[in-house]
Amino acid sequence: MELLILLIPLAIWGYAVLEIITGTFKDSIDKVVWLLVVLLVPFFGLLLYYLIGRRKLAN
Repeated sequence: MELLILLIPLAIWGYAVLEIITGTFKDSIDKVVWLLVVLLVPFFGLLLYYLIGRRKLAN
């Protein structure tokens, strides 16, 4: 059970990092900024990315 509690946030974090790296942003600097935010501020960085950053991905 403890392993599951550890793996779920790690999987969400990994998915966000992968999405940032492979995604196309409108501005190229956005990719670098979001990657730094997610890597350096683990919980709040993910929260901010999913609330704000995903909207900045180019369609």
